[in-house]
Amino acid sequence: MRTRSIARALPKTATRVALGLTLLAVPATAVATTAGTAGPAPATAHSAPHAAPAATGLDDPAKKEIAMKLVCSAENSSLDWKAKYGYIEDIDDDRGYTGGIIGFTSGTHDMLELVELYTKRKPGNVLAKYLPALRKVDGSPSHEGLDPNYTKDWKKAGQDPAFQKAQNDERDRVYFNPAVKQGKADGIGVLGQFAYYDAIVMHGDGDDKTSFSSIRKRALAKAKPPAQGGDEKAYLNAFLDARVWAMKQEEAHEDTSRVDTAQRVFLKNGNLDLHTPLNWKVYGESYHIG
Repeated sequence: MRTRSIARALPKTATRVALGLTLLAVPATAVATTAGTAGPAPATAHSAPHAAPAATGLDDPAKKEIAMKLVCSAENSSLDWKAKYGYIEDIDDDRGYTGGIIGFTSGTHDMLELVELYTKRKPGNVLAKYLPALRKVDGSPSHEGLDPNYTKDWKKAGQDPAFQKAQNDERDRVYFNPAVKQGKADGIGVLGQFAYYDAIVMHGDGDDKTSFSSIRKRALAKAKPPAQGGDEKAYLNAFLDARVWAMKQEEAHEDTSRVDTAQRVFLKNGNLDLHTPLNWKVYGESYHIG
């Protein structure tokens, strides 16, 4: 398991500034039994009458499933992401407990928001009693008020479809939808949108120098995205270079194989739409999607 930057301890209002003020959030549609969301929007009234259909995006159900497996290989050393709702442990990265399908953490605010959503939808759930403690430890690695039974109760909640849906919805609201939205605005395809998503999952967003928006800004200083007339492969190489730089700023992210032997391999092969079969390595382990 690897987690994102501690910058995610910032309030979500700050975390969403770079994306949320310029991009309208896409409503979360994921449910516990599927990773799919709605496909590309229909053509607008002023579109050319014989315009080609919009290219598939990462929000295509099949592509989104691939994205979930790719992230799970890095976050949980597995492709079975749906088996990870009940995962939780402290991986000694100063972010407190890490849990769930994308590594929500007690020290970086998103775990708190997840449990708040779960409790709003299902009052009296097994995790509701930990909300005061989660608010107290937010922004720190502390377990105060959570031990000794929080991990046991989290694993129990992981079996609840309502908690699974809450995880899917928070993943989409905070990470997946903004990343795909920005990727489409930049004119990049499925691989590029995935690179954005993987970056925001690990680093979060905000004003920190290693946040997603800062990584993108660093890339834009080196190359233009297709939406600005640039070459897609050149821009994605610049983005991955910036991502690796950001990862190396933290000891917990020194291993950059989720870029070097995964995303960079797909890019080198010209697989900008993440067509299967896919073969990659993360942290020395080999993975395959047929």
